[in-house]
Amino acid sequence: MPRRPADPLPLAPDEAPKRAPGAGATTQQIVDTITTAIVERRLMPGTKLAEQAVADLFGVSRTLVREALNRLSRDRLVTLEPARGAFVARPSVDEARQVFDARRLLETGMVRELCARAEPAHLVRLRAHLAAEADAVRRHDVAGRTRLLAQFHVVLAECLGNTVLAELLADLLSRCSLIALMYQSADAAGHSQDEHVLIVDAIERRDADAATRLMAEHLGNVVGNLQRHPRVGDLADLLRPAA
Repeated sequence: MPRRPADPLPLAPDEAPKRAPGAGATTQQIVDTITTAIVERRLMPGTKLAEQAVADLFGVSRTLVREALNRLSRDRLVTLEPARGAFVARPSVDEARQVFDARRLLETGMVRELCARAEPAHLVRLRAHLAAEADAVRRHDVAGRTRLLAQFHVVLAECLGNTVLAELLADLLSRCSLIALMYQSADAAGHSQDEHVLIVDAIERRDADAATRLMAEHLGNVVGNLQRHPRVGDLADLLRPAA
């Protein structure tokens, strides 16, 4: 029986790797593109990442794809299963809670410090980010709002000038996107955006206690919505054109 062609990855049209004719993508480009697709909830937990399909998409060898998948596996975004291949990871509920516990420990301290160190330019940047979030929520731009709502937490770290913290949060937020896909009971984007506004308001007032409490509540609200019944979307449904 002929082998059925692998399903294409659900990548945005403008995510095709930018390269000269005949040149393949780099390992980092493959990692970045797959990570973005996960963060924007276009690659569902449990999706198979067939090496040949990925290699064809990026115009590279399977060896280079394997390197990218190994790197994504180290970041806990991909699971490598012997004799079966690579799949987008499916985190457990316990792992989900641990990830949010780690974020709470990091981010409550982060906003407390930011209350003492925030400069006018930081607040301008945060307000601009909030406006972009609100616009994406209002337009029902799922990919845009997902990216912006996650990036808000990285922007807070960047305002502190802490590159290591920003990178650490970016890694945790990638894992949170998988968790939200599987366990979050409803789309709470609007509510999350409102909570972000309250956090920035507290930072602007330099009210460290309020900012810390609001951040803890914000992350706690997400954890409170986690369910023990993961849902894994069908790739065909993801790729089906809108009617």
